[in-house]
Amino acid sequence: MNILVINSGSSSIKFSLFKTGEGEPRSLFEGEVTGIGGEKAAFKFRDAEGRNLDGEHAEVNVKTPVDAIALVVHAVSKPELPKVEAVGYRVVHPGPKLDRHQRITDAVLKDLEDAVVFAPLHDPAVIEVIKEMMAKFPDVHHYACFDTVFHQTMPETATTYPLPMKYRDQGVRRYGFHGLSCESIVRQLQVEKTTLFPKRMVIAHLGSGCSVTALLDGLSVDTTMGLTPTGGVVMGTRPGDLDPGLMLYLLRQMQGDPIPALEKMLNHDAGMVALSGLPNDMKTVREAAAKGDPRANLAVEIFTRSVKKAIGSFIALLGGLDAVVFAGGIGEHDTKSREEILSGLGSFGISINSELNTAKGNALRRLSASQSLTAVLVVPAKEDWMIAVHVERMARSNE
Repeated sequence: MNILVINSGSSSIKFSLFKTGEGEPRSLFEGEVTGIGGEKAAFKFRDAEGRNLDGEHAEVNVKTPVDAIALVVHAVSKPELPKVEAVGYRVVHPGPKLDRHQRITDAVLKDLEDAVVFAPLHDPAVIEVIKEMMAKFPDVHHYACFDTVFHQTMPETATTYPLPMKYRDQGVRRYGFHGLSCESIVRQLQVEKTTLFPKRMVIAHLGSGCSVTALLDGLSVDTTMGLTPTGGVVMGTRPGDLDPGLMLYLLRQMQGDPIPALEKMLNHDAGMVALSGLPNDMKTVREAAAKGDPRANLAVEIFTRSVKKAIGSFIALLGGLDAVVFAGGIGEHDTKSREEILSGLGSFGISINSELNTAKGNALRRLSASQSLTAVLVVPAKEDWMIAVHVERMARSNE
């Protein structure tokens, strides 16, 4: 089966085609449309060997997600490419009614539209993309895979907010996100023969969005993100957890209709970009910090401190730790962030090997020192691959 996976964000759409049927899903090609709505949108399209397939479309004029999907459809529909037989989508927030990955029907679309109130900056774009793709590929099944499903194993003590029951009855609770990333990491570790599967594990998914998740026997028991992907640790453009009273203060300070302005600030203008005054790019921030920029240095210190605090709290929750896993763009590639986050945790049996930490690599690898009681690992997040796994399962069982 040839499964097209669509992973859409507010200003980008990633897509991949996977071949299934012989072991694990195998990527045939992948691409990305970036800068949607901006002046410099770009289109990339590569096969599994990295060969360029984007031709004359490297720079494109893309104003809306529908424009971007038109490019994707044109690219994957070329006669020389395998025919798309199913489509899977990463959906950030399913709301309170959808608690499993499933085939998209009119009823599921209605539930997704009702869930927009929980993720007004994430879900509308993906719903628009889904509708457009269903119109372009009417003869295949379409499936929604949710970032929250992996965290269904969290206990009620982890998911319940101390708020009046009428709001909890509306679905207000801690959902958790980056679930597809966490699940892909668990799956990779389960098949890794040289690494004993860790009973007590923390996954730090660090990219533009960041979360830290505590796992017991491969199941999520707590995570830093809550009702939305805005909370938790400090992120690229999001602040993480804030004093609720601060939200009230900010609302009182804003003129006109304060809610859209506050929503934009918390999702696009806070976090590392607010602290550093620089673009949302850890490499740029670290280069500025190395040159003595005090704002950049403070941003890095606040970021690493917030992640360290989350890991420390989960060590207490789990009663110890057998593995720390880094994933995401920062987690996989920023050696200094890994080093600074783990610095000072030696008393918990966590020690990193500096040579292993600075060595290049894109695959699953161990960074812990020989004397470390806790394994320190880098495991690539494979969200799209995980979606392909779920879509194949659902398609074959006619779910």
